[in-house]
Amino acid sequence: MLCEQKETFMAIDEAPAAPAEGETPSPPVEPTRPGGSRPEPAERLSAIEGAIAEFNRRSAHREAVIDRLHEENQRLRGGLYRALLEPVIADLIRMYDALLREADRLTAENTDPAYGRLLESFADDALLTLDRCGLEEFTARHGEPFDPGRHTAVSVVPVDDEALDNTVAEVIAVGFLDRESGRVRRPVRARFHQFRPAAVSAEDHEAARSTAPVDADAAATPEAP
Repeated sequence: MLCEQKETFMAIDEAPAAPAEGETPSPPVEPTRPGGSRPEPAERLSAIEGAIAEFNRRSAHREAVIDRLHEENQRLRGGLYRALLEPVIADLIRMYDALLREADRLTAENTDPAYGRLLESFADDALLTLDRCGLEEFTARHGEPFDPGRHTAVSVVPVDDEALDNTVAEVIAVGFLDRESGRVRRPVRARFHQFRPAAVSAEDHEAARSTAPVDADAAATPEAP
């Protein structure tokens, strides 16, 4: 009985004491090799480098996933934003065209110029709002060749100069394109030249026949009875 109590007290004395509150616990005992020797410092450094490399690889993969998800989120938000503004943009473009047409009509009727300037200022405000929505205004030059991706033909203007065929004669309404994607939101509306040869009148045709030279051999040959 006394021997058992003595062994118990010895075991308690040999057990490591728990660290007191506020004290730093002692580092754990390093594992030893089967032969009883500790690992070499080079092996320990190699293990640490491998752990750090694996941590960096996982961190880079996590950052790449986060960046891809953020990009997809931004793309979805941009598409939703454009879808919500689509009817507003269409109405703003129609209002801009209508204000400019009315201003031109008042100017042509020789009314008070203040009314035309007032409507033009309203049109400028609509254009600024379209710019805030991400649209840019563009137009076409006189004589510019027809581009189906940027132009819409409203009507044609006949010309007798073949070099002007299928070129811009007059711009009716400017176009708009998306600043971010470069997509044409509304093409330029314009009149285009169309080549049409000048028609020869009957009088001109008879005059051409009367002044044409006569073949002497044909005139000397008598007609068969």
